[in-house]
Amino acid sequence: MTFLARILLSVGLTGFFLVAHAEGAAPAKADPAKGSAIYNGVCVSCHGADGNSAIPSNPKLAQQHPEYLAKQLAEFKAGKRANPVMLGFASALSEDDMRNVGAYLGGTKAKPGFAKDKELAALGEKIYRGGIADKQVPACAGCHSPNGAGIPAQYPRLSGQHADYTVSQLTQFRDGIRKNSLQMGQVAAKLNDREIKALADYIAGLN
Repeated sequence: MTFLARILLSVGLTGFFLVAHAEGAAPAKADPAKGSAIYNGVCVSCHGADGNSAIPSNPKLAQQHPEYLAKQLAEFKAGKRANPVMLGFASALSEDDMRNVGAYLGGTKAKPGFAKDKELAALGEKIYRGGIADKQVPACAGCHSPNGAGIPAQYPRLSGQHADYTVSQLTQFRDGIRKNSLQMGQVAAKLNDREIKALADYIAGLN
């Protein structure tokens, strides 16, 4: 091998290892300040100040787990979670933007909600805490925790969420419209309309 060939080979291998290292490098630390700028410039009109939506059909995002929010934004962008409005917004975000927005919202404080129907909420509590044995519906508390706080990076916070939004999502899971969680699709498939409304009302008042 000539001297020139050895130099070219060395440069080529160095470049390969530098690219490989860059591809395997850990992502930059999420920046809540950058996330706040994005959120307040784009998201606030639908999801409210600090993620506390005042519109029942739009979810409260305050205090939600950052990893869950980033995952949902990525799935809106990829079309794994169908929503034309969110597709438009998410398509403009990079992975770093998504993590930054998640970090900002994870640090906000959620305002408490309330149940509207005492009888429905009582049924919802039974399902949430004990499931429905004869339908093989597991207790929601097993994944989302007894107080609705969820489990970071795995299961979302539900506490205080708008009942209208929860009804719409459980119905979409049940009817196969929302397909980005096989587990939730399997659970919701066993719920009727009254059970879904009961769960949603109970969750709205779970603080």
